[in-house]
Amino acid sequence: MSSPDLPTLYALLGHEFAQPALLEEALSHPSLDRRREGGRDYQRLEFLGDRVLGLIISTALYRDDPNADEGGLAVRFNTLVRRETVADAARLIGLGQHMMLGKSEARQGGREKPAILADVCEAVIGALYLDGGLGVAEAFVLRYWSNFMVSSNKAPKDPKTQLQEYLQGRSGKPPRYKILSREGPDHAPVFTVEVRAEGVMSGSGQGGSRQEAEKASARDMLVQLGELPSGK
Repeated sequence: MSSPDLPTLYALLGHEFAQPALLEEALSHPSLDRRREGGRDYQRLEFLGDRVLGLIISTALYRDDPNADEGGLAVRFNTLVRRETVADAARLIGLGQHMMLGKSEARQGGREKPAILADVCEAVIGALYLDGGLGVAEAFVLRYWSNFMVSSNKAPKDPKTQLQEYLQGRSGKPPRYKILSREGPDHAPVFTVEVRAEGVMSGSGQGGSRQEAEKASARDMLVQLGELPSGK
C-alpha cells in the first residue's frame, strides 16, 4: 500500500485538508484491514457522505426548479444519488487510481468496480464535510455533478426498460439475467449479474443489490450495442 498523492488530490477535490488522515481514511478499502493497526477504512465516512450528498442534491434540486412538484424532484434525486451516478462521478474525478486497496482486491480489478468507486466517492464527500464544512462539500458535489444535474432533468429511462424495448424491436425476445456471484458481508453485498439475449453479445454489471446489478448489466449491454455512450 502506498500513500495517496495528496497535492494532486487537493487540486481535484478543490480543498486542502487540515486533517489529511480523514482523506486517507476515505480512500482506504476494508481489504487493507487498517483496524489491526488502529486505523479505519472508508465505511464510516461513506455512511456520513451518503447523507451529506443527499442533502446537497436535494437542496440543489429545490433551488434549480421552483415549479417542480415533489414527485418530479424525487425522480431526479434518485437518479443523481444512485450508485451508478456516484461511480460515474468517481471516474470523472479519477478516484480509482488514488484508492488504497489490499493486494488481492487490486488484482481483482477493485479500482474499476462501480460499488467500490461509489463507496469511496461518498466517503470523500464525508471527509470534505468533516474537514471543511458543508460549503466545501457542496462546492465539490456541484462541481462534479453539474452535468448529471442537467441530464437528470431529461428523466432518462431505466436501463432495463431501455434494453427491453430495444430487444422487443429487434427480436421480440426479452433479455435473461443470471446472478454470477454474490460477495461481501451481509450488510454490504456485491452482486455480479450477467445479461444475455438471443443474437446479441452478453453484458455484465455489479451492484449492492440484485436489482442494481441487473441495471448495471443492462447498461453494459446497451453501451456495447451503441445505444448508450461509454461511462453513462
